[in-house]
Amino acid sequence: MIGIRRRAAATALGFSVLVAAGCVPSGRVKAPDPASPWAPLTRLLDSAVAVGASPGAVLGISWRGQQFYYGSGKLGIGMNRRPDLETVYDLASLTKVIGVTTLAMQAVNEGKLDLDEPVSRYVRGRIPPWAGEVTIRHLLTHTSGLPAHRRFWELTPNADSMSALVRATPLDTIPGARMVYSDLGLIFLGEVMEAVLGAPLDQLVAERVTQPLGMVGARYLPPASWRSRIAPTEQDPWRGRMLRGEVHDENAAFLGGVSGHAGLFGSTRDLVRFGEWLVAAERSQGVVTSGERWWVPGSIVQNFMSRQEVVPGSSRALGWDTPTEQALPGVPVELHTVWHTGFTGTAIWVDPAHQLVLVLMTNRVHPTRDNSRHVALRREVASFVLRWVAER
Repeated sequence: MIGIRRRAAATALGFSVLVAAGCVPSGRVKAPDPASPWAPLTRLLDSAVAVGASPGAVLGISWRGQQFYYGSGKLGIGMNRRPDLETVYDLASLTKVIGVTTLAMQAVNEGKLDLDEPVSRYVRGRIPPWAGEVTIRHLLTHTSGLPAHRRFWELTPNADSMSALVRATPLDTIPGARMVYSDLGLIFLGEVMEAVLGAPLDQLVAERVTQPLGMVGARYLPPASWRSRIAPTEQDPWRGRMLRGEVHDENAAFLGGVSGHAGLFGSTRDLVRFGEWLVAAERSQGVVTSGERWWVPGSIVQNFMSRQEVVPGSSRALGWDTPTEQALPGVPVELHTVWHTGFTGTAIWVDPAHQLVLVLMTNRVHPTRDNSRHVALRREVASFVLRWVAER
């Protein structure tokens, strides 16, 4: 693993329910200690689930090497199983930071990728008309000028034609003029990673990220044998069925379930481990996998977790976002605190200065995406935890 030791359960702060040393069987959930400083969070999660923010939710925290988990609600409508730290969620846009962004860190370290070179240097096949103007840094900071989104699954007959259409999509603005969060940029960056690292994207993420970190519940295209522990997402009108173990994002599904912008599935335990790696890497000279194959210096990790200011005032780091006063009013934020969210209701915050990883997993799009009540839950959870650790 990349500098991460398997930790036993930590209950010193009274945060109960699920422990890192092993999964508590479904239904066996201890009540949180009312005297625990984390008890308000467990009540908040239960209350949010009760009013329909999501059918269920799992909270994971790693702070100074201690891990805490809490699961609330049910996997889905008509399901009795309570979600836990092994429940697998569609990570949606967390794919962008766990997959492609991490691969980009490795490629930079290996001298295979220069953030300020135009993408034309790395692309294979048909060259986009904008490839000479847009840099890798533009793609990672969402300042390329590409539009935010296109419904490619309605515009093209198959994955090959979709890839060609992504490349042919014109820019909305000149590169570096403004920040527009763009799925298109990360779809294309996934193709760049395949070109520079020499393998399909799902293979790269498995061999370079999830397997070395021991993220055993994280992968593209989860097998049918996982179905019972996967949280369902939407009753999808396009596919005409309830999605469970199939990627929710339509463009990612059209690409076969593997893309740079979406497609990864994973558990709360997996994301906590990933966040612990970032904390360890950012705070050290470098962190290695077993066999020291994918060494990433702390300086590179720190750069990726820092605001880039490609567009003045933008909160974007490389792949990641950073908290703002508008997003989390009154919360003290450190320079290298980063976060990202996913459309399905997933979120991760990483604060190396406080040795903190915070993960919130929900399937708020079940049974329909017309539900935004998770936004307030996400904000309140993050505000509570960040304030608490900042005072310690």
